[in-house]
Amino acid sequence: MFVRKEKCCAVKLLLSTLLLLELTCHAFGQGAFLEMLFDETSVFLRNDTVKRIPDTKNFLKEYDFIVIGAGSAGSVVANRLSEVKGWNVLLLEAGKDENILTDVPLTAGLTTITGYNWGYKADPMEGACLGLEEGRCGWPKGRGLGGTSLINFLIYTRGHRRDYDDWERAGNFGWGYRDVLRYFKKSERVKISKLKRSPYHSDNGYMDIEYSSYETPMLRSFIEAGKQMGYQETDPNGDVLMGFSKAQATMRNGRRCSSAKAFLRPVAHRPNLHISVNSRVTRILIDPITKTTYGVEFIKDRKRYAVKVSKEVVLSAGTIGSPQLLMLSGVGPQENLRQVGVPVIQNLAVGYNLQDHVTLPGLVFTVNQPVTIRERDMRAPPIVLDYLLNGRGPFTIPGGAEGVAFVKTNVTFLPPDYPDIELVLGTGAFNNDESGSLRAAFGFTKEFYEKTYSSIAGQHAFAISPVLMRPKSRGRISLKSKNPFHWPRMEGNFYQNYDDLVVLREGVKLAVRIGESSKFARFGAKLHKTPFHGCEHLRFRSDEYWECCIRRVGTSLQHQSGTCKMGPATDSSAVVNPELLVYGIRGLRVADCSIFPVIPASHTNAVAFMVGEKVSDMIKEYWSNEIR
Repeated sequence: MFVRKEKCCAVKLLLSTLLLLELTCHAFGQGAFLEMLFDETSVFLRNDTVKRIPDTKNFLKEYDFIVIGAGSAGSVVANRLSEVKGWNVLLLEAGKDENILTDVPLTAGLTTITGYNWGYKADPMEGACLGLEEGRCGWPKGRGLGGTSLINFLIYTRGHRRDYDDWERAGNFGWGYRDVLRYFKKSERVKISKLKRSPYHSDNGYMDIEYSSYETPMLRSFIEAGKQMGYQETDPNGDVLMGFSKAQATMRNGRRCSSAKAFLRPVAHRPNLHISVNSRVTRILIDPITKTTYGVEFIKDRKRYAVKVSKEVVLSAGTIGSPQLLMLSGVGPQENLRQVGVPVIQNLAVGYNLQDHVTLPGLVFTVNQPVTIRERDMRAPPIVLDYLLNGRGPFTIPGGAEGVAFVKTNVTFLPPDYPDIELVLGTGAFNNDESGSLRAAFGFTKEFYEKTYSSIAGQHAFAISPVLMRPKSRGRISLKSKNPFHWPRMEGNFYQNYDDLVVLREGVKLAVRIGESSKFARFGAKLHKTPFHGCEHLRFRSDEYWECCIRRVGTSLQHQSGTCKMGPATDSSAVVNPELLVYGIRGLRVADCSIFPVIPASHTNAVAFMVGEKVSDMIKEYWSNEIR
């Protein structure tokens, strides 16, 4: 018996190793094959059949609540509402369950070439994304249980206290920092020993927060370079956002902790929670006379369903999906709805106020010592085995991002304690992207990659990417068609306000200053001198050169927000009130990043968890007395 079990483990380990090697070596252009392979083997390899989330195929005629979208907010809402035993909750997700392909933090970019990504591409923009594939920015969004928490780079930050105090000052009562902090804490289970006693953290929630078990010398150099510039080493989720730190990540024992792992798997056995995958919602059913939500229409296994709701529909389909579904259901700007033939039920500014964090990827600093991470080195059996057996090693670095810093430029328009730029330290770089997965994730063309990095292919190198934290530009989501299977129009309008370009340009200079500082000099760190392809005609490192680089390959950090804006009744641009109820419609709320009035200085995943936690309590309080 023991021998048989030992052989079984050996076979599993061998298969795991082969799969991980396939993942790291031959991924580019084979996303569909890899996805199928991992779907078929995940249960066997992970030995988690008892933890798999059962797929509901037989539906009740009516539920108390229907949640649309099992992403970072929707998973939380489904969990918390189903805590009430007397409520029946249906969670609808367009994608499928996750598999081990999404587990590995270091290779997060690979998931963007699979069916776990909706595959959105923004409409062409004037003066932005000009050198990327098709001249368009890709906007990866998660499709599956866990939503975008399945495919993001795992970074966990919450933003600045001013973000939320400003929301409240704009009339969103109950959304100040003191109010939302308890919901950030409620969702999290921090496993970083030095933070467990912090008043800003908790170890009682569902979502695991960890550090990578692995550090390169680049991280300490990054933090020390920040100190040279006058910044402190901080906890970005503590009292002070400004400063340098090791990246906190949504990981559990060295593996991705998606919102599905955190919030759905532990409660999937609840008899009052039904979870249906591969269920594409096509319309929210709203009575046009009473303006009351009475159900949801969706397609599953090529069959159309219409399920009724007695209390509320909670829309958590994301910053692109939520406004699209509202508009398809008759809630949105009347001129756009009439243009595509959708009957107008409620005229609201749905789809406006789109905001995003933009970044310039691709800044490469070569070093003369083997102190960084190269893709080829990750194929070494000891590294693979350490990760598979122990959940340790470089595979635990979240998306390759080892450090984060929140800093200020010299052209800032923000208060003294508020950062306008984030710097992300990558302990690998584009010149070692042999599989092509990283450049596919960011949309770099083969021509750009070869002409910019071929001269340093294989050299040890690191990267520092600047991110614009508080954009002034605003975009829009609107309908092209009333067909729910057609993408909406996605207008990013990056750099429409020239201030955004200027601030990001100065952020690039800060990144270069850090990478060339004396703290990195001991490794012979040098900015790669080959100009970005398409900007060779400009003086290297001039303002004009950096602006050219940003316009050509600057891209989204996938933090789209704001398209179902939260605001008081006096705000004509608001779609939902501070309780996230859609104006003019009974029984319909929105709960995801689309409700942000202004995007926080943060990666958005943690903020979505907070929104899910807070709206769940508001719903429970609202229905505590059912005489209405």
